[in-house]
Amino acid sequence: MITIEPAAGLEATLSRSSLTDFLKRARLALGLRGEVEVLLADDPTLRRLNKSFRGKNKPTDVLSFPTPAEIAHLHAGDLAISLETAALQAASYGHSLRDEVKILLLHGLLHLSGLDHETDNGEMATREAALRRQLRLTTNSLTERATKLPQKSSSHTAKKKPSSPKKVPAASKKSPSIRPIKKAGMPNKKTARGSK
Repeated sequence: MITIEPAAGLEATLSRSSLTDFLKRARLALGLRGEVEVLLADDPTLRRLNKSFRGKNKPTDVLSFPTPAEIAHLHAGDLAISLETAALQAASYGHSLRDEVKILLLHGLLHLSGLDHETDNGEMATREAALRRQLRLTTNSLTERATKLPQKSSSHTAKKKPSSPKKVPAASKKSPSIRPIKKAGMPNKKTARGSK
C-alpha cells in the first residue's frame, strides 16, 4: 500500500496506481513475498524518522525498515520517501519525479531484501542494474550515484545499537505505513537503512 501525504503540492503529480503497479512488479522481480508499506511524505517527516531511527538530524531521500525474517513472508517491511528530496534529485538528474520515486522504491526494496551496498562487494549494484533493465528504468540507480557522486546520494546501513522495540516516532502514529512494523516491534536503529 502506498500512502501519499501532502508535500508542497508534489503529490498531485504522482499516480498512486502507477506507483503501486511498479512496486508490485519490483517486489515480485526481487522475490519479496511479503507486502510492503510505503509512505511518500515531506522532508520534515523524513528528518524525524531519520533522527529517530538512524540518529541523523537531516532529511533523506529513502529509508528502509525491514521486518524480522520470521514475518517477512507476510510483511517484508516499510519504506519512507521524501517527495521534496526526490523532486530536487529528479531535477538534478533531468528526469521526472515519478521516475525518481521509482528509483527510490527499487533501492529501498533491495535493502528490504537484505542487500547493502556499504557492506557487500558490488552485489547490490549488480542486482539493481539488472532490475533497472528488467523494469525499464533508464535512469541511474542510487547505488551508481553513490559511486559517482557521493554528495548526491550516499545510502548506507545504520550501525547504531538497537533501540527499545517500543520506540516509535511521532510521525508514524498518524501514518498507516509504519503500523505493521510497530506491531512487530520494529523498526530499530540496527536495521533501519537510508541515504545521506
